[in-house]
Amino acid sequence: MTTPDPDGPLAEQLLRLTRRVHRIQKRHLQQCGLGVTPAQSRLLRTLAHYDSPPRMADLAERLEVVPRAVTTLVDGLETSGKVRRVPDPTNRRVIRIELTDDGRGALRELHGARRSAAEEILAPLTDEQREVLGGLLDTLIDGGGERRC
Repeated sequence: MTTPDPDGPLAEQLLRLTRRVHRIQKRHLQQCGLGVTPAQSRLLRTLAHYDSPPRMADLAERLEVVPRAVTTLVDGLETSGKVRRVPDPTNRRVIRIELTDDGRGALRELHGARRSAAEEILAPLTDEQREVLGGLLDTLIDGGGERRC
């Protein structure tokens, strides 16, 4: 006989919230009309954190995906003019990925879409509840060591 999992309902709530966040963000991305998928949006946001254009392998590592997935994302973003491949100044065999002006503009619009999605999700909460939630989320994000299966 197994004992009930006391954290089971809470874990299910977290998963349901995560799915809801993704659905709402996807809808807001579609409404802003940039033609950017959620995965491409994530790549653009990641690119913006680099001081200099990264290699595709660097992006794959940061995004925790296989390099082939980054190639596909970069292909789509390059076709739409949001990123470009540039040669590494010190090693001509290395290609780096940089944001274009269109890519930076898309990032600004994406930021607005994400902000709108967050406002929609948080709308039912009072200011006090938002403060409590923020503290709880900080604890979860910064929390103890990761458990392994």
